[in-house]
Amino acid sequence: MKEARSKAKAVVVGGSIAGLSCAHALIAAGWDVLVLEKTISPQTGCATGAGLGLDQLSQKLLESWIKQPELVQLSSLPLSVDHERATDGNKKCTWTLTRDDDFNFRAFHWADLHNLMYNSLTPEIVLWGHLFHSLFIPDDKSYVKVRANVLQTGETVEFVGDLLVAADGCLSSIRKTFMPDLEMRYSGYCAWRGVLDFSESEDSETILALKKAYPDLGKCNYFDIGLKGHAILYELVNKRVNWIWYLNQLEPEFKGNSVTMKVSRDTIENMYKAAENVWIPELVKVMRETKEPFLNAIYDMEPLEQYFWDNVVLIGDAAHPITPHGGRSTNMSILDAAVLGKCLERWRLKDLDSALAEYQSIRMPVNKEQVLFSRRMGRIKQRLALSGRDAFDPETASKEECRLLQLRNIPYFEDIPSILMQQ
Repeated sequence: MKEARSKAKAVVVGGSIAGLSCAHALIAAGWDVLVLEKTISPQTGCATGAGLGLDQLSQKLLESWIKQPELVQLSSLPLSVDHERATDGNKKCTWTLTRDDDFNFRAFHWADLHNLMYNSLTPEIVLWGHLFHSLFIPDDKSYVKVRANVLQTGETVEFVGDLLVAADGCLSSIRKTFMPDLEMRYSGYCAWRGVLDFSESEDSETILALKKAYPDLGKCNYFDIGLKGHAILYELVNKRVNWIWYLNQLEPEFKGNSVTMKVSRDTIENMYKAAENVWIPELVKVMRETKEPFLNAIYDMEPLEQYFWDNVVLIGDAAHPITPHGGRSTNMSILDAAVLGKCLERWRLKDLDSALAEYQSIRMPVNKEQVLFSRRMGRIKQRLALSGRDAFDPETASKEECRLLQLRNIPYFEDIPSILMQQ
């Protein structure tokens, strides 16, 4: 089957940021790419979307892939400051624990970033409404056949490629094919998330009070540590505020293959009431005025010892589910894709095994350390016990303990893989 194709072909399962990153990187490496995505159509709204931060390397990679690189800046706001604070829910006040004024991330809304990447691909590359069903690899490993269910018609279709890329997220069906007994690890807490659009209420009491309580909003990533978990707040382009509250709780029961869910009005009201006892009023008002806040259970996984099998390879959250406290998930996905593309370009199809082995050797050690760091940081900011140390207490923490809260402490924070610097 290889001989019938003029170019090597990859089938990518998953059309989120990781899958689209892979499409861009592999096309740049000279491959034909087909992306299968279970969502019926491209994202047009963002009712339950969320914010994310891209580091400088991810920004540069994105600019190299898309048709209009200037849109990277126009579609995002700077996160030049990482400000870690403590909150006293009784006194309704905050104070600085540590501050990094050289953070140099940019804040995107997920849907804005996705649309930016999707609109730079030709439309036929992504097949919407295609749910992965199964895969087949012949004894000679000469190709991989992917079966998918077309959700709108109910039919099953087949696609053949030289490589299958699993970019299907932390609950990856493809990973389960090779590692059926591997289980996700619940962190002990969930995230309440929401985005408040204040484009028509810039002068409202809520927004004016918020900007007074968070004076660097628009360029700052605020982390507030309270009695029950920690909260994140930053601004997005087009007058939107992204907020997250990580709350310690028992593992919820989710329906279907998802770690997020919309919840009942009563559950949301109970969250608001609980927030009033933990956070300053300015943040609680933002939560209350947000349409459709949603719940996201936080999981990770023990680092894998293998990222590929024959001509199937994992990238992004399929390869390394991670908690969000290092600001790495999206950045890891983009970097995975870029490294994979360069490895495939270097070794070409005739030595696919060497290409995948090099990708694994570059990315696995980095990803492992970042997953474990993020897990530890999550427990610190949630004020949960850690082996060998007491729970973090912002009232008594030393300057050094506070400084360790900064995101730049994550391993390989500014690392650029050498393969990306080679011409």
